[in-house]
Amino acid sequence: MKRLLAAALLAAPATLIAQGPSPEVRAALASPTRPAADTARDVARKPGAFIAFAGIKPGMKVADYIMGGGYWTRILSGVVGPRGKVYAYQPAEFIGFRAAYGTEQDDAVKGRANVVPLRPGIGALAFPEPLDAIITVQNWHDLHLKVSGATTGSLVARQLYAALKPGGTLVVADNASAAGTGFTVADTLHRAEGAAVRKEIEAAGFRYDGETKLWANPADPHDKIVFDPSIRGKADQFAYRFRKPK
Repeated sequence: MKRLLAAALLAAPATLIAQGPSPEVRAALASPTRPAADTARDVARKPGAFIAFAGIKPGMKVADYIMGGGYWTRILSGVVGPRGKVYAYQPAEFIGFRAAYGTEQDDAVKGRANVVPLRPGIGALAFPEPLDAIITVQNWHDLHLKVSGATTGSLVARQLYAALKPGGTLVVADNASAAGTGFTVADTLHRAEGAAVRKEIEAAGFRYDGETKLWANPADPHDKIVFDPSIRGKADQFAYRFRKPK
């Protein structure tokens, strides 16, 4: 009996992988409302697997923290459906630096009744209701740019902890820097060390709940800016899942 149980447990992950994305994720990815520029990124971004890792399901209240061009916002909107809600956050500081961030937020929200745009300053952000999940992709290093100040990362970790329901999930993905670099290359390489990110987020009260190697690239030397033509779109990335204890 024990051998049968062990075999079943070992087989379970492969079975889940074979099942592929849920019907809601497939429908969200196939939506004609997604721009062609977004769908062209799907092969590299592997959104179905990432959404499964994040545990996003219909009816959830979720946030896309520092939403960028809205790639994940549009997908989340389709996955959570009409009973769910997506808070698409674009910091006022980002819009002040590049006005197009505001336009991109408007475009991502347009026609999506379950998406609420938010654009206060980073220090002033508060969500209107407790959330089931928050994702932030390729943003954590931005919290450690020199212009951001030395304590912004820890402040945001506490904000996101407070925003989640007990048992809620935070998923953080970013470009990886070399071991021991911490946040020192945020400005120069637009990267962060995974261990430093974990330490900062766990210090806010989160419990580490696993990682995915979806975007890992062991061949990345970690010494080039992520916009360098030799590594652009192929930089090694970590993706960690954290939970707020119940």
